Amino acid sequence: MRKYILSLAVVAAIITTVNASAQFRYGPMLGMDITTMKFNQKLFNVDSNVGFSAGLATELMFPGIGFGVDAGIFYQQRGATLNLGEREVWASQGYGKERCYLHYIEVPVNLRFKWTRMNGLEDYVAPFVFGGPTFSILAAHSDIKALDYPFGDVGLTAGFGVEIYRDWQVSGSYTWGLMTAASTKLLDDFNSKNRTWNVRVVYFFKSR
Repeated sequence: MRKYILSLAVVAAIITTVNASAQFRYGPMLGMDITTMKFNQKLFNVDSNVGFSAGLATELMFPGIGFGVDAGIFYQQRGATLNLGEREVWASQGYGKERCYLHYIEVPVNLRFKWTRMNGLEDYVAPFVFGGPTFSILAAHSDIKALDYPFGDVGLTAGFGVEIYRDWQVSGSYTWGLMTAASTKLLDDFNSKNRTWNVRVVYFFKSR
């Protein structure tokens, strides 16, 4: 019983210390992306397209060590142009260049490291790196009858950025989609995965 009480006391002390020292911030995010859909076979050309993202970003940092976690909830438009007309199997059905829009509700969760010991320079400019999983729920998509779409996607993201005057953050990242983004109905085992470059700007409100 004493060991149980002591363990609870240690956990409570750790949680209290983390809450006291951690700095939590949140703010709006706007961004743009360049996405392509990488198919497991090259049967036709796929052109990258530009999309955008917007939402709420959060950051939890531990002062002194530079490590923390960032997360958010975003709307993101991805997609690519599929040149289906290059193959007779689709050209015979009237398909040509088809713009495939994918609209996701995205929840990224990243570990990050921010350089915060630069003799005061970090008050003006502080670089950071981050990486982690991104969970995406498909909210809507283009009405291309030749394709099937799954419920969502899971990706791995890696990126870097810079914090400016402690309030603004500008970042660039690359996300490797791990699950099928779209598959064709006529051909078995012919599917694609998202590959996305993101550039995002976040304004964080003052930390509490």
